[in-house]
Amino acid sequence: MAKNLLDANIRKAIGKKVGALRRQGKLPAVMYGRKFESTPIVLDLRDTTRLLAKLTTSSLITICLDGKEYLTLVQERQRDFILGILKHIDFRVVALDERIKTSVPIEVIGIAPAIKDFNGVLISNLNMVDVECLANDLPERIIVDVSILTDIGSSINVEDLDISKAVDILNPPTESVVSITTMIAELVEEEEEGEEGELEELDEDGEPEVIEKGKKEDEEENE
Repeated sequence: MAKNLLDANIRKAIGKKVGALRRQGKLPAVMYGRKFESTPIVLDLRDTTRLLAKLTTSSLITICLDGKEYLTLVQERQRDFILGILKHIDFRVVALDERIKTSVPIEVIGIAPAIKDFNGVLISNLNMVDVECLANDLPERIIVDVSILTDIGSSINVEDLDISKAVDILNPPTESVVSITTMIAELVEEEEEGEEGELEELDEDGEPEVIEKGKKEDEEENE
């Protein structure tokens, strides 16, 4: 597997002073973990943006800091609310011999015959599943092939997912991942559901930003 590598330096600027770093094309960040002291770092904004665009939320990223490499997961991203530019990232340092809990995205492929044959509607009930495993066993995504859904009411549940035995899925086995319903049922469901907005906050410069949080461990330390 190719290594997802980012070069970083120790960051001395904190608080409102990080604005100067951003104007220089730099990205402030922080690294922390169970056995790793919280450390402010700075990355190249362009390199980081390009790399993250090719990865999923469960992709492992190797950060090279002071000549030493650390295996990490992105824990939280902060973006400029208007421009969508990354403003800050939290990296969780993980160990190869330590079981970690995080979320893995689901990627749906194929065409469900029930859509063509019965005018069914495909409903995605889960976009991610919670897992626990060693870092080396962590999948970047879980593929779900919906071509087996031939009838209205048919579904694929968590227990049906094709995943390594080395990975424990923490969601209930009978929880639905994708299912086929009728157009009428889908319209009723859309009317009943409310819209959820993204979490918006103001950064240290008083500008709005979007917070994208990842899955945190139950007993996470050093935040």
